[in-house]
Amino acid sequence: MYVDAHQHFWQYNPAEHTWMNDAMTALKQDFYPDDLLPLLQEIGFGGCIAVQARQSLSETDWLLDLARQYDFIQGVVGWVDLRSANIAQQLENYASESKLLGVRHVVHDEADDNFMLQPAFQQGIAALRDFGLTYDLLLFPKHLPVATQLVNRFPDQLFVLDHLAKPFIERKLFSPWREDLFELAKYPNVYCKLSGMVTETKWGEWTKSDFSPYLDTVVEAFGTERIMIGSDWPVCTLSSSYQATMDIVIEYTRQFPEEVRAAILGGNCINFYQTNHA
Repeated sequence: MYVDAHQHFWQYNPAEHTWMNDAMTALKQDFYPDDLLPLLQEIGFGGCIAVQARQSLSETDWLLDLARQYDFIQGVVGWVDLRSANIAQQLENYASESKLLGVRHVVHDEADDNFMLQPAFQQGIAALRDFGLTYDLLLFPKHLPVATQLVNRFPDQLFVLDHLAKPFIERKLFSPWREDLFELAKYPNVYCKLSGMVTETKWGEWTKSDFSPYLDTVVEAFGTERIMIGSDWPVCTLSSSYQATMDIVIEYTRQFPEEVRAAILGGNCINFYQTNHA
């Protein structure tokens, strides 16, 4: 099965989706599974991973409810309060939810660049392994060295880097993103999503060649066994259509043998999220 490893659903609420600025008017509406399913089917994909867009337990509950209703939602990356003293109880409350595969915190919006090194946050990360949950790293390039310190402390925890850590594609900058990415990729428990690239360009004004050197870097750093395709839909629609967004990676993978291509387009995602959850 081909799987979109990173997309979102939401019922738009300006009080809760405060990250949507004035340039993101197109996102200020509802996006539901019925909106995504035909887009997946059009490109021959059979499933997706729904990722949190609000930092609340109600977001996790809502996404899990959608996953129960729609079989093509293979799993949910939700939110829990990793800094909470009762994190174990929060996770225990979801222990019976087979489609909760991982959690995420919007780290790149935190004022403290060293947020992930806070003892309370690390206690939360330590609790994930007992519940078979992965952790999505949502970062800017400046956070990569901090992420490497975090990952170093949790060698048995599975991590996946969202959106290549949002490199400066529009400005065609590589350093120090490239060097820091290689340091993070040295840890075999870290994967990377080939997602979120079209919104790191001048929206609507890009060519596939803009992304090739960044994809080449990720493949060199992580290999082909630890990377997975993701759309970041509907955020990607700010700069591109769903199909055009996915085609960037789909076309890029044609250089690889079919079994490698199938892994990047689905198998690696399934292995990453399910292996730790079995």
